Amino acid sequence: MHFAVCDFLLDLVQNSVEAGATNVGIDVVESGGSIEAAVEDDGKGMDERELERAKDPFYTDGTKHARRKVGLGLPFLIQAAEQAGGDFRISSRKGVGTRVSFGFPADGVDTPPMGDLPGLFLSAMCFEGDYELVIRRRAPARGVDYEIRRSEILEAVGPLDDASALVSVREFLASQEAP
Repeated sequence: MHFAVCDFLLDLVQNSVEAGATNVGIDVVESGGSIEAAVEDDGKGMDERELERAKDPFYTDGTKHARRKVGLGLPFLIQAAEQAGGDFRISSRKGVGTRVSFGFPADGVDTPPMGDLPGLFLSAMCFEGDYELVIRRRAPARGVDYEIRRSEILEAVGPLDDASALVSVREFLASQEAP
């Protein structure tokens, strides 16, 4: 179940990596009374028919998750955005990639909490595969503005397969959220 904005973003990044993306971007902006977020990739993309089916909670292509009979990630996101008075957009081109973006009013009663951004970013870096992840984060009212690349993190600490590397990266990511 998706309880926070971070849950939606992690699901989208996982979709990107599983779609064979070699470049994935996450944008999270808190500004002007809204939370705007996007995930963009250069994965396999979808045609118009696949795009419509991806919004259907009772459809899954059966290839990404062979035992699943439903695909709830996008439908949950669409429902949450609509319920909170936010918005949802998706665009995709077969063989080129996909962009999913959404927004919530920051002070909306039905807006989900942001969640654990450093945890999200760390988890997104830990998916298996050879992909670049670019994180762009802005919250001008709090003085937060940074960009982080997965390749730079891996170059600095090595593989994210032991506790000390994970703790170091998590602490670094958390420090970026402090003004």
